[in-house]
Amino acid sequence: MILNSLKNLWLSSGFVGMTWQQLVMIIISFILIYLAIKKEFEPLLLLPIAFGMLLANLPLAGIMAPPTKEHVGGLLWYLYQGVEADIYPPLIFLGVGAMTDFGPLLANPSSVIMGAGAQFGVFFTFICAILMGFTPQQASSIGIIGGADGPTAIYLSSKLAPELLGPIAVAAYSYMALVPLIQPPIMKALTTKQERTVRMGQLRQVKKVEKIIFPIVVTVVVVLLLPSVASLIGMLMLGNLFKECGVVERLSETAQNGLINVVTIFLGVTVGATANAEIFLKPQTIMIVILGMVAFAISTTAGVIIGKIMYKVTKGKVNPLIGAAGVSAVPMAARVAQVVGQEEDPGNFLLMNAMGPNVAGVIGTAVAAGVLLSLFGV
Repeated sequence: MILNSLKNLWLSSGFVGMTWQQLVMIIISFILIYLAIKKEFEPLLLLPIAFGMLLANLPLAGIMAPPTKEHVGGLLWYLYQGVEADIYPPLIFLGVGAMTDFGPLLANPSSVIMGAGAQFGVFFTFICAILMGFTPQQASSIGIIGGADGPTAIYLSSKLAPELLGPIAVAAYSYMALVPLIQPPIMKALTTKQERTVRMGQLRQVKKVEKIIFPIVVTVVVVLLLPSVASLIGMLMLGNLFKECGVVERLSETAQNGLINVVTIFLGVTVGATANAEIFLKPQTIMIVILGMVAFAISTTAGVIIGKIMYKVTKGKVNPLIGAAGVSAVPMAARVAQVVGQEEDPGNFLLMNAMGPNVAGVIGTAVAAGVLLSLFGV
């Protein structure tokens, strides 16, 4: 009797039902958890993504199962509706906007050029993906990885290629986390020691009225031009307006802390849960990871090249390293420019100058997503 009960318990367990594909995905989730905790690679998102991947690949758990007449459905299936309904990415942008200072961009408007130039990798990789047999919708979602903006990648993928959401999200956030490893070799290879030691000086003090007007103007102009990104740009600029207006401190604090933290948990876990073995372990996923690396590398390269052009035009007043910060990994890419610059000259402080292209890249990636969505959205 007891033996039969134990046998039935064993036969009904997930150990019996586990496939080798699920085992591989569980091992991958362990590696990502290790990188998030031990190496601190973008832990706020990589850790929930990795744990969501783990939960989704444990046999018979049904945590992503849709509801049926016999079953209410899995917890993460319900939370995932926030991704499908495009709720989480704009809310993340609300928090990002509340934490972002656009002062460096306003103090040096030419930073927009570097932020725009860094989007070249998005469109270059889009063309590569088309040539490799992906549909325009899938190619758009893969290309946007080059912008190094996880929420935008998720937003665009959920609209154009939801079947690729898991691999694209993992690739996008992995490359965001690896910015300090990927960018420096490219930056050093494309610049000379003389260029890397350029000191740019202090930025001008931006008036409060400029900071208040900026998010309103950007919202009007970008949304009129690209209505498809109204939710992303609108929430980003609303959060920034909360921060800069000075009369809604409670709302700003909530957007920067409580709200973005809760949404980050829901977004990370549910996106990770889409990376189940049946979808993830395909040759197509490897191609996406490779193309994502190409996109990010080309974006970094284009940003540095724009920086070198501006170095020549200004007769040595612009340090080309800040061009690499044109990808929208805020503020990590700006910090990388600072670190690489200080390797050559410990007294060189590029952070605030690099923040200009960095925050311009946030807007640039959203605009690039809007262009792709307008062209290929249904």
